[in-house]
Amino acid sequence: MKAGSSPSDASAPAIARRRSRHPGLLVAVALSGLLFLFPIGYLAWETLRLGGDFWTTVLGERTLRPLRNSLLIASATAVSCMILGTTLAWLVARTDLVARRFWRVVLPLPLVIPSFVGATALLSAFGRGGLVPFIPRIEGFWGAFIVLTALSYPYVYLPVLARLSTTVATQEEAARLLGSRPGRTLIRVVLPNIRDTVAAGTMLVFLYGLSDFGAVALMRYDTIARAIFSSRLFDRATSLTLGLVLAVLALIVALIERAASRDRQPGTGIGREQVRYRLRRSAAPAAVLAGGVVAVALVAPVAVFMLWVIRGSTTVGVGYSGIGDGLGFLVRPILNSAVASVIAGVCAVAITLPVAYAAARRRTWLSSAAAASVTSVFALPGLVVALAIVFWAIRAPGPLAALYQTFPLLVLAYVLHFGAQSMRATQAAIRDVPLRYEDAARTLGVSARRRLFAIDLPLVTPGLVTGGGLVLLSTLKELPATLLLAPIGFETLATLIWSAAEDGFFAEVGITSLVLILLSGLLTWVFVLRHELKV
Repeated sequence: MKAGSSPSDASAPAIARRRSRHPGLLVAVALSGLLFLFPIGYLAWETLRLGGDFWTTVLGERTLRPLRNSLLIASATAVSCMILGTTLAWLVARTDLVARRFWRVVLPLPLVIPSFVGATALLSAFGRGGLVPFIPRIEGFWGAFIVLTALSYPYVYLPVLARLSTTVATQEEAARLLGSRPGRTLIRVVLPNIRDTVAAGTMLVFLYGLSDFGAVALMRYDTIARAIFSSRLFDRATSLTLGLVLAVLALIVALIERAASRDRQPGTGIGREQVRYRLRRSAAPAAVLAGGVVAVALVAPVAVFMLWVIRGSTTVGVGYSGIGDGLGFLVRPILNSAVASVIAGVCAVAITLPVAYAAARRRTWLSSAAAASVTSVFALPGLVVALAIVFWAIRAPGPLAALYQTFPLLVLAYVLHFGAQSMRATQAAIRDVPLRYEDAARTLGVSARRRLFAIDLPLVTPGLVTGGGLVLLSTLKELPATLLLAPIGFETLATLIWSAAEDGFFAEVGITSLVLILLSGLLTWVFVLRHELKV
């Protein structure tokens, strides 16, 4: 038996097998899994209809290099974000880091910056005419790597922060009393206890790296996602087959992670009393690390956005002038973005919760298949998901066909694309709840419904909130689904940024991006971080 586990926890797999299967849960899991299969079904159907040859396309010379590049950039970004996000979360949650509450709020904000805007800002910051002209422009692999790492580490930071903020640190306290240094405690004690959460966030980063188009396109780095976009007009069969390749890759990764987590033990407890390490001589380097990350991922883009606004409002013919009398056009997109993102976050949590619970507790073929289907959609570019929704919507029977270009269908697209974020955060939170709590309640005759509302939901609330927050932030910057599925006249901040960038109105891009960051900070604080500020 592992240290820190109880007999009840040690026999977790046996206990899970002995538990009765609830028909309601199985039905909910099956329906959720089928719902997330729609985009993959679209890819398979259209590939067969158009005569696409899967293996010929995959093994072709035009595919192998982008595939290798996709795996390289996704893996490198995942590793860097795993290290960066986990370290930052530990500093904020477990140490006396200076301005800890400030870092807690600002560190998630880079996630809301669209990758094409972040890449444009990076290219504008360096080289001739940039903020730092003596540093040459960074393009290719390293440019895409920097942009994706700077904008994606919150996928790891937020779930790990929620996990560390609510976990009883008994083993950490024992290590501290025995004289273990904070860094050694982090590696030897903390990481083994939070590896499920770290793995969940790291997988999200990997899948996002596979699906991103904006950063790699602007950095001129050839990937599968870029090949999908470049071939979608003149060779739809190849484009759809490449999308199917990404879905298969995501399924393989999900199954590997599932197998690797099979022997992991449940958590050792949840509570509010936390160990707070004193950094002492490491305080300055820790503050520099947090400040450096924020400087690269947030301050630098904001500085570029402000430069665009200043140049646009003072230079004739740039395309944007008179900031003081021109902000009224942002009011409705702000409201649309806020409402859509909050509703999408809530719906994603509700729809993926049965799958997350079954995947964490039941470990059946049905739960594994449903979890894999949810995960695979996140690896698809947003354009592919949006086209899949359009494909099925216009072929829906009867009244369902009228849902095309309606708000409910737009929310469904957001949920399908970003549901994996909610599911992975929730699944990690459920795994961290010791089974002995549920077993004790069952022994006392507590009904399943009461156990759910009195024990399970309160303990996994931080994971639910984090998952919903990730979906919220991702929805704020989502573009393809909004362009294709939004009702006529429905504009968001992301669509405004895109249209302004297409027209070359960079000052308008700057002011709208600044508003997007401010809105994301407000929503993140209200819905995700406010309940943790007392920690």
